[in-house]
Amino acid sequence: MRELKILVVVLFFTAVVYWGVEPFAHSQMHPHVAPADFTFKDLGHAVGKGDFIKGEELVQANCVACHSVKSVGIQSAMSESDASLAYGVVPPDLSNAGLLYDPAFLNAFLKNPAKAMFVEHKFDQTRTFPMPSYDWMSEDELASILAFFHSIVKPVSDKALYEEACGRCHDMKYDKTMSHSDKAALTAYMGTLPPDLSIMIRAKSDEYLSTFINNPQKQLAGTSMPRVGLTEKAQNQVISYMEKVGDRKKAEREDLGYKLIAYMVLFTLLAFAWKVKIWREVH
Repeated sequence: MRELKILVVVLFFTAVVYWGVEPFAHSQMHPHVAPADFTFKDLGHAVGKGDFIKGEELVQANCVACHSVKSVGIQSAMSESDASLAYGVVPPDLSNAGLLYDPAFLNAFLKNPAKAMFVEHKFDQTRTFPMPSYDWMSEDELASILAFFHSIVKPVSDKALYEEACGRCHDMKYDKTMSHSDKAALTAYMGTLPPDLSIMIRAKSDEYLSTFINNPQKQLAGTSMPRVGLTEKAQNQVISYMEKVGDRKKAEREDLGYKLIAYMVLFTLLAFAWKVKIWREVH
């Protein structure tokens, strides 16, 4: 009976800590943020169906001064090094824009890049966003550009998608994937050198990264990192690649965890049986 009372006391205080203290401590250290929004409700809806042929013409006329579309043989008029020095970061190749970016985000981005990316706080009348706004385009023209991007989409690996979505600013040294942007120009543009992401999946959880990539301002208000606007599928591919590089032993570790739990359960049962045997002999 005495042992039972001790067990009840231990369980009581364990419950108080687990359901009372721990949740409060967690809420202070990790404040709740709204989950990732892959509908991009704040941007409205994407435009309707466009003409991809007309879209290609618009891209040729308005985008290739800075951007390449290598999958269809379109090369930027600027080299990567010149573009990096001029803008602070290498402009992305647009071959997989229709795969990476949500249509609603991409439509809003073309109209007002800084607003769509949540970096208006970095730019004002004295410092303009490197990419111009195309809010002068009609809805039909914007829809046509999106139609062109979707017409040239092809499946890509997790690594290739990461390089297009994140690799222009961030290094991944553990996989020898380095940013092509000039480090000094990138630091001046961002305010600080973007971190290497090799073990970011271990430093932060995949849940944190999912929210952060979707909207950095939720987790780090005032950050210079823009909202990237990835679709849920594309973002999952990015996080999957980060996990493959920075947490290669995850499956092995989780498998070992189950074995350890089974061992502890078995050890507990054996210890209890031994205790019963010893005390039976004493009494």
